[in-house]
Amino acid sequence: MSKRQADLEDLPQAKAVLGGASRHQALKTDMGEFEDAWEDEIEEEPIMDDNDDDDQPEGEGMEVDEPQDEDEQDLKVYLPGQPLEEGEELEADPSVYVMLHNMDVRLPFLSFDILNDNLGEERNNFPATAYVAAGTSVPGVRDNEVVVMKLSNLHKTQQDEDEDDEDDALDEDPVLEHRSAPHNGCVNRLRVMPQTGKHLASTWSETGKVYVYDLDPLVSSLDVPGTGLPKNYKPLVMHQHGREEGYAMDWSPLDAGKLLTGDNAGLIYHTTVTPQGILQTDNAAFREHKSSVEDIQWSPSERTVFASCSADQTVKIWDNRTKKRSAVSVHASNSDINVITWNHKASYLLASGHDDGTFSVWDLRTFKSGGGVSPVASFKWHHGPITSIEWHHTEESILAVSGADDQLTLWDLSVEPDTEEEGRFTANGVQVPPQLLFVHQGQTQIKELHWHKQIPGCVLSTANSGLNIFKTISV
Repeated sequence: MSKRQADLEDLPQAKAVLGGASRHQALKTDMGEFEDAWEDEIEEEPIMDDNDDDDQPEGEGMEVDEPQDEDEQDLKVYLPGQPLEEGEELEADPSVYVMLHNMDVRLPFLSFDILNDNLGEERNNFPATAYVAAGTSVPGVRDNEVVVMKLSNLHKTQQDEDEDDEDDALDEDPVLEHRSAPHNGCVNRLRVMPQTGKHLASTWSETGKVYVYDLDPLVSSLDVPGTGLPKNYKPLVMHQHGREEGYAMDWSPLDAGKLLTGDNAGLIYHTTVTPQGILQTDNAAFREHKSSVEDIQWSPSERTVFASCSADQTVKIWDNRTKKRSAVSVHASNSDINVITWNHKASYLLASGHDDGTFSVWDLRTFKSGGGVSPVASFKWHHGPITSIEWHHTEESILAVSGADDQLTLWDLSVEPDTEEEGRFTANGVQVPPQLLFVHQGQTQIKELHWHKQIPGCVLSTANSGLNIFKTISV
């Protein structure tokens, strides 16, 4: 079933797992420890003993001319599945991140999206800038907000060996500027219309209303000092869902202004936002799901086709010209299906994330209603419900997944297992799949992630502990 921010607070926390990270004794940090699971040899470094300095051999790649301090002595390589001992903390390895910034926010965001900007495509230079729209989710409070943030001065945090250690750029803090507009009720889900030229954002409120905001005044206020919101600034309101709240929402990537929304009663409505700023919602709903609609995705290649997933454990493919029944329906899991993502480059691939921690990849060409359909790939790595899943926009085999176990993982599904080397990367009986590229941690209760379309390899993720923006050496 759909889960609001407060609903996950009572879940048991999984043990911290992280491929190739380091663990540190009694060192307090704001971030977790992250690294590629097989970047270095998987061996624990010997702990130096103050009483045996003369007998201790030099560590490889490390000078030991002078005694190490206590913190340096206790650094160890950390693998997924290893429990943390009392007093141990995870510490991020900056060598595996090209960029890593942690943004503390005043109020937690359950959902966010990335705004297209006019700063250029395929941006690889630093410092970077990103525009983000998010919605606050404070349970029991009507006065929440839709916030537009400008994240700037995002410097590269990884230093090359030939770089000057005294590079002043690394000492410059990133800048977070924001503008906000009032929102009635918690924001369950926020999505930005992908077309350029107009920044429209839709929100699902816990009150059962769907709102559409024109974010252009907020963006202009960030870019042009002194610009404020116009008088009587109000969003458009959709009332068709009544008092039934929901989470499923998606804008069409092919037709500007086409919006789908699904609620906890299993109903899906199709709405058009006209160029004149008028909401036109179809009277009839798509009503085949037997439980809450958890997520919706428009097809990236066919204008009238969309997919939906539900707590009724099905994935359905629809033609929006036929509301009486779906075109295809398959039983895809034995648990709630929380999220789905449609591959942007290979439009026959759809991935789904489930409440049991499994995520699967489906070939839609094999979908047949009522028949047994098997995923082309399925992974049970996460130890909690999958909370977000998204294909990379230009690399058809790259997938990002987050779970309620405080992990965000990056996968390359083009990697084929080598049976001769199967099981090589293990720790305490935990086998690391060869498709797993990276494990990012340090956030508490990760809710949602997105790839930045204009900054290759850049990922943003929101959690109760704040907003992360990072780029790894793996993608």
